[in-house]
Amino acid sequence: GIHNATPEYALKMIKQSQNVELDIGAIPLDDPATFKLLCDAKTLGVFQLESSGMRDLLKKLKPDGFEDITALLAMYRPGPLESGMVDDYVKRKHGTMEEKYDLPQLESILKETHGVILYQEQVMKIAHELAGFSMNDADNLRKAMGKKKIKLMERFRDQFIDGCSQKRGISGKDAGSIFDQIEHFARYGFNKSHSTAYALISYQTGYLKANHPEAFLAAVMSCYISTVDTMVTYLDECKRMGIEVIPPHVNESSSNFSLKGNKIVYGLVALKGVGERAVDAIVAERQSNGPYKSLFDLTSRVEPELVNKTVVEQLVSGGAFDGLDPERSR
Repeated sequence: GIHNATPEYALKMIKQSQNVELDIGAIPLDDPATFKLLCDAKTLGVFQLESSGMRDLLKKLKPDGFEDITALLAMYRPGPLESGMVDDYVKRKHGTMEEKYDLPQLESILKETHGVILYQEQVMKIAHELAGFSMNDADNLRKAMGKKKIKLMERFRDQFIDGCSQKRGISGKDAGSIFDQIEHFARYGFNKSHSTAYALISYQTGYLKANHPEAFLAAVMSCYISTVDTMVTYLDECKRMGIEVIPPHVNESSSNFSLKGNKIVYGLVALKGVGERAVDAIVAERQSNGPYKSLFDLTSRVEPELVNKTVVEQLVSGGAFDGLDPERSR
């Protein structure tokens, strides 16, 4: 998706504007500013956490550790939301509902998700540690549950109950009820390693937005430069965050959104009818031979077939020459 380019872009802008080499792979995973941004659900532009439903859930959940983000991405799907497990997770996390474990052996496996069976890996671990399943059998059990293979599940159920009694001395009744629980949740089980990989991108984009908001928003808007409606949403976000956006300007703007100090400079490609080739030519000529003094100066320096009448008119009406002559009609 278009978002995946955002962190890369933002890092480039931080390097250009502040001369700071930020290694996104080495940022602390417990950054207070990032978690504040997540708890306040100010996550417009943050990977996977933008939708209004996700923002509501963030406000309820109030994540305070990386595991919460992993869990959030695994839970925010129709199954878990409808089954009530998301509410359970939230209530148990905040202590308004008791974390209970049917057997003490389950606590070490389910502690990180407050007693909710959320990940496929947990299903496999329960089968392995309580019932002595081989990892291969445990994986087949997970697949059978996911695909609701009734016959196969009956067979695994017997194997599970026998295993629990032989390995752990757990009664058939207890083992049966645990199997039922697993079966109930396994339908919605999510792969934890996938969720962790996504959570890392969500955290990194959240970190950039919390700590380098100007570079982050300039990067997001550059990614959406050709989708006007979406870009406008982020322009509003700049306003909400008190970040100044300098209007398009032939001597200041690059083709994409860029930074000047702690202000964002509007990208020229964002102007309707101004193509990338024309803008690249304008920027390259300016970088080689200095700023433009007038409209005439620009048209005489840049190849006329690139900057034709339409392009010039669009630049004028977009305000890109206002810095040279405040009277657009001229």
